[in-house]
Amino acid sequence: MSVADPTLDQIRIFLCVEEEGSFGAAARRMGRAVSAISYGITQMEAQLGVTLFAREGSRKPVLTVAGRGLLPEARAVADQADALLAKARSMQAGLESEISLVVDVMMPGDVTAKVLNEFFAMFPTVALRLHVEALGAVAGCLLNGEAQLAIGGPVPGDFAELERQAIGKVALVPVAAPGHPLTGPDIAPGESRKHLQLVLTDRSPLTQGREFSVLAPRTWRLADLSAKHALLKEGLGWGNMPSHMVTDDLEQGRLALLDLPEKPGDDYALNALWRRDTRLGPATSWLIDALRDQLARCPD
Repeated sequence: MSVADPTLDQIRIFLCVEEEGSFGAAARRMGRAVSAISYGITQMEAQLGVTLFAREGSRKPVLTVAGRGLLPEARAVADQADALLAKARSMQAGLESEISLVVDVMMPGDVTAKVLNEFFAMFPTVALRLHVEALGAVAGCLLNGEAQLAIGGPVPGDFAELERQAIGKVALVPVAAPGHPLTGPDIAPGESRKHLQLVLTDRSPLTQGREFSVLAPRTWRLADLSAKHALLKEGLGWGNMPSHMVTDDLEQGRLALLDLPEKPGDDYALNALWRRDTRLGPATSWLIDALRDQLARCPD
């Protein structure tokens, strides 16, 4: 190795300092002494012949023009190294002994059940643990290590720790019980704001404070989609529901589809999510493909 080649460890130190905003924070995250972080940056600067951080006159390091220019390549090198190590671990491990799966509450239950039934037949030696969560709590299970694979909806922010693959979508439709004022014809713009809206809420801080198709100032927030469904059928407000959950209710007249000027219904995108520092094993990869294929067979 020539003296101009920075090490992978130095590149990781460089990225950590940039992400954390200080040498001290980077040291705590990497479990190193501050002097080791500073030495790693100094060595990398010497090898590359550029200054990565402007440190004079400031308590916090600030990326120089050169540092900003080299940042994308440093990230690419670290990503490729992570992929290499993850693939090597996967090759050593072979078939997974256990998979922990977390599924968004919006996922059609019959799709999940059919795929898992086929999974047990295909991989009888692989133990599977299943969690069902809502909104940001799905990605939260991956970030805190409770799950290896997640099937979840849109997650705000760019979580560098996560990879994602689109696998399908679920249609959300606004509904209320028959006789609700919003079920009438020619609803005026803004009328929906005058009535109680039932909203699925998030127990995770990842989407705390964010609103998803919320129009009314008066809301009831529920963490249980089944409870929301029951309250809607009792005439206690209006709200969006996954179309597959209310198809029978609409056909039997227990719920009515709302034609609101604001068109609050939308498609809820579903993604397979996993941590970037893990390599998908054969059983996990099969789960993703099977769920995507089964969702594609579902009617809109």
